[in-house]
Amino acid sequence: MTQKMINFRMDEDMKIQMEEVCKEMGLSMSSAFIMFAKKVIRERRIPFEISADPFYSSENIMELQRRISNLEAGITSLKEHELIEADE
Repeated sequence: MTQKMINFRMDEDMKIQMEEVCKEMGLSMSSAFIMFAKKVIRERRIPFEISADPFYSSENIMELQRRISNLEAGITSLKEHELIEADE
């Protein structure tokens, strides 16, 4: 079977992390993407859940626009607060 080269761009830090994880599993990044492609072909779907980021929902965008309008009109002002660190 003839093999073809596929190129795509990825954030450098993501690439480094991906290579490290693949290496821990005894895989090359190329073999991991081939496994992904085979699973997509076999199942005819992306093999994990994909959902929209709720930040971009129409309700949230309308709320952000409302807040911007209030700021621009001087109805509200920005307030400084302490940074809260979230565990990931």
